[in-house]
Amino acid sequence: MDAAKYIWMNGKFVNWDDAKVHVLSHTLHYGNGVIEGTKAYKTKKGYAIFRLDEHTSRLKESAKMTLIDIPYTVQEMNKAQIDLIRMNEFTLDTVYIRPFAFLGYGVMGVYHKDAPVETVIAAWQWGAYLGEDALKFGIKLKISSMTRPANTSNMGKAKATANYLNSQMAKFEAIDCGYDEALLLDDQGYVAEASGACFFMVKNGELITPPNDNFFRIYNTENGYRNGRRLWYKSSSS
Repeated sequence: MDAAKYIWMNGKFVNWDDAKVHVLSHTLHYGNGVIEGTKAYKTKKGYAIFRLDEHTSRLKESAKMTLIDIPYTVQEMNKAQIDLIRMNEFTLDTVYIRPFAFLGYGVMGVYHKDAPVETVIAAWQWGAYLGEDALKFGIKLKISSMTRPANTSNMGKAKATANYLNSQMAKFEAIDCGYDEALLLDDQGYVAEASGACFFMVKNGELITPPNDNFFRIYNTENGYRNGRRLWYKSSSS
């Protein structure tokens, strides 16, 4: 990955290489953390962050579901992201922004409420998720042998770090079998989403995407509906 100059960590900007945590940080051992991911796009007026407020609000909502108390407001984290983009002096067309919160050093054992909360925002230059060739030529998609867990088994409505083990294993299986990406079904056998992306299809002039019953609200899906209507597609979640 392309290193940037600064990372925002617990209310302060630190040098990229100085953003470090203890090896006994609680989340490293028990998996409870929350993340966000959005992009900033270069415009004539500077970088524009895609649905900044919604993504930051979703981070707070994920933290609430996983019982992590982020000690910063949405407005404070929004400002930190804007300042971080400016301070890093990026030049490429797209920048990826990763706000996240996790449990730090000081407590061991499954019970986590006494563990300190670390809040971090990083940003770096990153192009198309599956590469530029994927945009031009398409990809090979494998239906994964793994399924998205039901909400009765994990915190599927939260964008939680522990949930991504499921995605990681599905992605590895797809790559290992010669594909580019994995498509996961839910516990009932219906299409859910890809390992790291939402799913759309066009059928008879209608833009269709699965309902997000077992995973968190995806703003790219909502944006896809809007763009689809501009292209004269009907839209539905089936």
